[in-house]
Amino acid sequence: MNITKICCIGAGYVGGPTMAVIAQKCPHIQVTVVDMNVERIQAWNDADVHNIPIYEPGLAAVVAEARGRNLFFSTDVDQAIEEADAIFISVNTPTKTYGKGKNMAADLKYIELCARQIARVAKNDKIVIEKSTLPVRTAEAIKSILDSTGNGVQFQILSNPEFLAEGTAVTDLLQPDRILIGGETSEAGEKAIAALVAVYANWVPQDKILTTNVWSSELSKLTANAFLAQRISSINALSELCEKTGADVTEVSRAIGMDSRIGAKFLKASVGFGGSCFQKDILNLVYIAKSYGLTEVADYWEQVIIMNDHQKRRFANKIVQTLYNTVAGKKIAFLGWAFKKDTNDTRESAAIYVADDLINEQAELAVYDPKVSETKVLQDLNYLQSRTADENQAAISYFDSAYQACQGAHAVAILTEWDEFTDYDWQKIYDGMQKPAFLFDGRNILNAAAMEAIGFVYSGIGVVSSE
Repeated sequence: MNITKICCIGAGYVGGPTMAVIAQKCPHIQVTVVDMNVERIQAWNDADVHNIPIYEPGLAAVVAEARGRNLFFSTDVDQAIEEADAIFISVNTPTKTYGKGKNMAADLKYIELCARQIARVAKNDKIVIEKSTLPVRTAEAIKSILDSTGNGVQFQILSNPEFLAEGTAVTDLLQPDRILIGGETSEAGEKAIAALVAVYANWVPQDKILTTNVWSSELSKLTANAFLAQRISSINALSELCEKTGADVTEVSRAIGMDSRIGAKFLKASVGFGGSCFQKDILNLVYIAKSYGLTEVADYWEQVIIMNDHQKRRFANKIVQTLYNTVAGKKIAFLGWAFKKDTNDTRESAAIYVADDLINEQAELAVYDPKVSETKVLQDLNYLQSRTADENQAAISYFDSAYQACQGAHAVAILTEWDEFTDYDWQKIYDGMQKPAFLFDGRNILNAAAMEAIGFVYSGIGVVSSE
């Protein structure tokens, strides 16, 4: 079984970068990324490669090298499916907003639509690969749909979860910690696994390519994200205790992170984690546990989400309380809207929820983010359905410069850890603000002593405030 043509259904944050790197590293394989979103595909095909729809450091260069050679972006889904030996399913799997499992279970309607389209179009044997993050035993459902076609086509279903961190996705793809491939424990299953292993082996060392059964692969992805999110919620829980006791969470984090059994990663206190995966995957894990009657297991993991929601509300409450218990009519500058630096992804960003709370308090928000547009900011707020679109529009002002956003503000809140924020002329920002000038560092990226020397009333996460 030899893979010479790949189709990826879904041109989003996973499908686009993953296929671009596969195409770059495997010039002998034709890679076609398909999506029903015409505007998105047009953006991927834009003559100026810097206009591609996803911002990731290094991605534009990878796309520029492979696009038109062996990397193609198209809306002709049927043709790409028909021609491919291997089909990656990389569509959205949001949390359900309706029916059984509402607000917990993954909504698999897009996955099922893909499976039915593959079943309808395929005329020869295919390897179908789950790339989206999916609940355990989804492969079983996909296989059931594909095997019901009755046209004699044989399908092998593999699980190949992504372990990308946005902002470092290209590096993660080029130098992965591991590639995980799960498949059936049958002769045909093992051949399909070997075919996909051969693709990654073009640049990934064999000892970093792990093969498992399908169920272990699916569960490993959910578990990895749950463990990472758990670490963030753990240090954030301690940040509140640090503020009460006079400890410094940064010092605590450094001390425990030096323990080789613990390690330093994901121990940075902040306003809370965001992104498309952490909350969704933990809720999925909670739902699976509850469906099997594992109440204690479900409660344990649900607490990670509860703590994260608390951290975001706590940050908003601190702003209100510090500004004399009212922010009504006051200008609050938001620096950052993306859920983390070096990405334009805003899904589940802490900024959205902090902004929503402050708008409820009738604050006037001035927003700046180097990679997120005004349209996206408003879309994110409107999605919450807390108020009308016109009311959100009235509460938000968007600026192309942080200095403009901060001009005349009562307070500045840092929501994303963009590197450029540390290089600003903070004296200039202070001079242009209302006094006293409040600075809420939701990412602990600024030097507290330096900010206080300028004159700011500085408040970080997990440190005793200067007030």
